[in-house]
Amino acid sequence: MEPLIIASQILIALGIYNVWILRFQKATVWRAGSARNMPEEFRTYGLPVWFMGTVGFLKISLASLLVVALWVPAIAKPAATGVAILMLGAVGMHLKVRDPLKKSLPAFTLLILSIIVAFV
Repeated sequence: MEPLIIASQILIALGIYNVWILRFQKATVWRAGSARNMPEEFRTYGLPVWFMGTVGFLKISLASLLVVALWVPAIAKPAATGVAILMLGAVGMHLKVRDPLKKSLPAFTLLILSIIVAFV
């Protein structure tokens, strides 16, 4: 089971870094509504800009903790639990704005991977 946990931690971290660092200002098919970047996506959700900063800080911090957890396994479960809570919120936001289910697939995938790390 350990290889699955390690792979999940790496995939979660890479996924979060991809969205919040590499593609922060880029359009993707996964963005809410017709948003072309992260600030527009948060506006689509009806959330303030400061909240985007808070969520981004938490996601990048928790993703980094999951990387550190490869060497300090004790922090994997708390970090993954935090990511799971944030991904549950992300899926909820996509549902709130009535996005097609496809748009919530990345958040849902990271939610499942986080649950695996946190609870398996």
